[in-house]
Amino acid sequence: MKRRPISPFSLSFLDVMFCGFGAVVLLVLIMNTNTVQERNEIFIDMRAEVVRMENEVIIGEENRVLAYNSLEASNKDIVLMQGEARRVQDSLLEIEAGLTDLNKQTTASRAHINELKSDIKGLDKTTQALSQQQKPPGTKVHQFVGEGNRQYLTGLKLSGKRTLILLDASASMLDETIVNIIRLRNMQDAQKRASEKWKRAQGTTEWLISNLPVSTQFQLYIFNTRASSAMPAKQGKWLAAADPGDVATVMKSVRETIPAGGTSLYHAFAAASAMQPQPDNILLITDGLPTQGRDKPTSTTVSSKQRRELFNRALRQLPQGVPVNTILLPMEGDAYAAAHFWHLAVNTRGSFLTPARDWP
Repeated sequence: MKRRPISPFSLSFLDVMFCGFGAVVLLVLIMNTNTVQERNEIFIDMRAEVVRMENEVIIGEENRVLAYNSLEASNKDIVLMQGEARRVQDSLLEIEAGLTDLNKQTTASRAHINELKSDIKGLDKTTQALSQQQKPPGTKVHQFVGEGNRQYLTGLKLSGKRTLILLDASASMLDETIVNIIRLRNMQDAQKRASEKWKRAQGTTEWLISNLPVSTQFQLYIFNTRASSAMPAKQGKWLAAADPGDVATVMKSVRETIPAGGTSLYHAFAAASAMQPQPDNILLITDGLPTQGRDKPTSTTVSSKQRRELFNRALRQLPQGVPVNTILLPMEGDAYAAAHFWHLAVNTRGSFLTPARDWP
């Protein structure tokens, strides 16, 4: 068989075709290599982003768990606070109920107190009415109304046919303290008369006169460094307790007296002995031991021992067998006064009284 003849053109064409195909394959390989490299780089970047996002998801989940736990704790706190609020509210309701009960009890107590006050007023009126019914008319010629609401069992002996009242009107009767005595002593007479202690002495005198038996004769001597009757016109004479005029004159003289000078029990007791007939009961209103005797002292000061000696000398002027009832008003710096006047009451079978501030 005869071979076909080979054409040079055909071979050249094939060479060209294969060269073109090879170039295409080479181009494809080059392009594919770049594409794969870029794809790997993109994959690596995306993988890192995925890892980062996964980490964020994990952190977010942890935060979500923490937030959930906090929410649960907050819910528990809210429940506890609500329970505490209910307990507080219940306590407030109990307190309000207790206050309501207390208000009711207070109102009831006030009503009870008002009832008791009304009962007391009624009893006072009844007592006064019974007293007026039981006392015969004319047992008292002078009425004395005190400021208090109490009746005192004083133990003072107001009985007797002839009662002598001795009222101390020395400067010490102005006040209880030495400083105030000095201050008041330099004031006007009206202020001296209005001093609290002297007003008490006046009230005590008036109370004594008001409570004397109607059949009693009495006399009132006011003393400081000297002793004289409250009614100079009837010096040394007895007055009738039943005579309103004599009583009014005596009290007027007492109110006009101004406390001044020292205290001489010597002259007071000597005046008692000079009364004719002599008293069978003595009522002494004073505030301490004497500061002078019969004569004016040469010194401006007197010691406690000297005052006790002056007291003992004054006792020699007392009439024998006459009870002495002493009303001792307060005075600072005279510690022995109470004991000496108490012994005087015991020795004479009299009485001794240190009254309260609101007496009589």
